[in-house]
Amino acid sequence: MIDCGEGTQFQLRRQNIHLNRLNHIFISHLHGDHFFGLIGLISTFGMLGRTAELCIHAMPVIEKLLIEQINFCCQGMVYNVRFCPINPNKHELIFEDRTISVHSIPLKHRVPCCGFLFSEKPTQPHLIKEMIDFYHIPIAELQHIKSGAGFITPDGEIIANARLTTPADTPKKYAYCSDTAYDEKIIPFIEGADCLYHEATFAKTDEARARLTCHSTAEQAATIARMANVKQLIIGHFSARYEQHESLLNEAKAIFPNTLLAKDGKDFLI
Repeated sequence: MIDCGEGTQFQLRRQNIHLNRLNHIFISHLHGDHFFGLIGLISTFGMLGRTAELCIHAMPVIEKLLIEQINFCCQGMVYNVRFCPINPNKHELIFEDRTISVHSIPLKHRVPCCGFLFSEKPTQPHLIKEMIDFYHIPIAELQHIKSGAGFITPDGEIIANARLTTPADTPKKYAYCSDTAYDEKIIPFIEGADCLYHEATFAKTDEARARLTCHSTAEQAATIARMANVKQLIIGHFSARYEQHESLLNEAKAIFPNTLLAKDGKDFLI
């Protein structure tokens, strides 16, 4: 999960997301709308009897902010909360497992802030079930075939790997950039991403306000997306001054047509 503002638990339950599936939380920066929900979520996990470790990836100071609250409010909690420090000024690998890697993206905001680039790792080719069944290929051979090997039948016929598999899915990349002023320095880090979430707090008419508060306009978010050659842009983090967001969407689409609006509870296909 990325960021954990107030109301996070409500949204998770509203969308029927099982809390026990959550093992890593990435906090972009320490403004309240991005981390005030953490202590409540940590406490809820304890009351639900969680035993699995929870990893919080954030600026080092967050441990000092939360540890006293955890010790006071969550006595008897049996699971471990591990704090994994991030240097917001560096683009570096901050987490990886067998399926994804996560890199930090330095952002330009009023407080130390970073975005995140989630990159799938390459997967193996898909087996063609009909061909596997047709040649009665033993289970023990399947991993070799996934690794590129062919198969030799009992009669000595060599079956090429291309007849037994289809290409692996192309790994996807998702970049998250909020909150940030317009900053072209992030472009090399998000180049070619399949999907970019970029804040668009203000309209172009409020560009002076965006500059003062270190936020971006919808037009600026779209400009970053276009310059970085991403495939899809999602804009969000809208100022409360705008009751309708269609004007922000149109502003971005004029620069980058494949732009979508972030809305609570909405799913996006990457």
